[in-house]
Amino acid sequence: MTDRLAEARDLLAAHPVVDGHNDLPWALREQVRYDLDRRDIAGDLSAYTHTDIPRLRAGGVGAQFWSVYVRSDFSGDTAVSATLEQIDVVRRFTERYAAELRPARTADDMEAARAEGRIASLMGAEGGHSINCSLATLRTLYDLGVRYMTLTHNDNVPWADSATDEPRAHGLTRFGEEVVREMNRLGMLVDLSHVSADTMRAALRVTEAPVIFSHSSARAVCDHPRNIPDDVLELLPANGGVAMATFVPKFVLPEAVDWTREADENMRAHGLHPLEMTPAAMKVQRAFEEANPRPLATVSTVADHLDHMREVAGIDHIGIGGDFDGTPFTPEGLTDVAGYPNLVAELLDRRWSPADLAKLTWQNAVRAVRSAEEVAHGLRASRGPSIATIEALDGTGPGR
Repeated sequence: MTDRLAEARDLLAAHPVVDGHNDLPWALREQVRYDLDRRDIAGDLSAYTHTDIPRLRAGGVGAQFWSVYVRSDFSGDTAVSATLEQIDVVRRFTERYAAELRPARTADDMEAARAEGRIASLMGAEGGHSINCSLATLRTLYDLGVRYMTLTHNDNVPWADSATDEPRAHGLTRFGEEVVREMNRLGMLVDLSHVSADTMRAALRVTEAPVIFSHSSARAVCDHPRNIPDDVLELLPANGGVAMATFVPKFVLPEAVDWTREADENMRAHGLHPLEMTPAAMKVQRAFEEANPRPLATVSTVADHLDHMREVAGIDHIGIGGDFDGTPFTPEGLTDVAGYPNLVAELLDRRWSPADLAKLTWQNAVRAVRSAEEVAHGLRASRGPSIATIEALDGTGPGR
């Protein structure tokens, strides 16, 4: 394994990881209300977070999509303003640590960061509730640097169904289709993690640009609604999209699904949101885990998903989206952002070629970003900003 790890690190030096999803901004909100003096990511934050700059370096991360996520029980203008606060902290820490992090909005920016030896710092909004049914707000997020939007989070939005809510739109409404078209025109990647399978299929039917799944694994390997069915994976070659495997144990290990459901119920019984990661919430989680030992996912568990996703979608259509700092539990060997060499070493053991691994870690994601830019260039020449409203297209407003 020592030789494999050395080989993995050499590969990552040339073709670093583009990670599709990291929730450090939300951790900074919950833990210190965005006080970067109290959580200095230039140093070791392993007691508090999965992420800091030294561990990003150790993990061979070359580009990070920071999730500017807000919980889906935030709604209306509250969701919009909270998203702006998330964007603000990403911009502040990217500027504060400019020697290590480079702001990136384009594929060329990502390549420039790699050439400079800096980590490209991008943003993705996690959930359509962040735009409050407003295409002008969508455009403003794009202007602020957001380069993907996950259409839903854990709850439906008025125009699209979530994977973990009761179906209402059965895919996308007319306004939802318009959201996808406007994202295509802007050059903002359509992210299909968290959405229902029907929404995935509807978005793939409507989109004119590649989609991504910023942090989702294979449903055939672990039957969880957050994962991607094989028939959807099979659509990615024609679309040019990229499915980025996540590490969240309840999405990759079947035995962890029921355990996590019980852990979530325990959090609610203590008056806490299941996704809360404050010190008080983590104390409750640790106590539950001590009394109820959890099934352990490993690097091999994640590699099983990548093997399957490569087989079904093809090597040109897979990537990595760990979801670090968005989950209280992580697999053995992938406990934080320093763990990526362990995954690459495991895949080398499984006879993945260096060329295939370069596509997985860097090339596929950069190609998807570039393709979205190229599609947008053509679309902007033929149509202007959409002024459609949900009231006009769906006959309903954001709150109904």
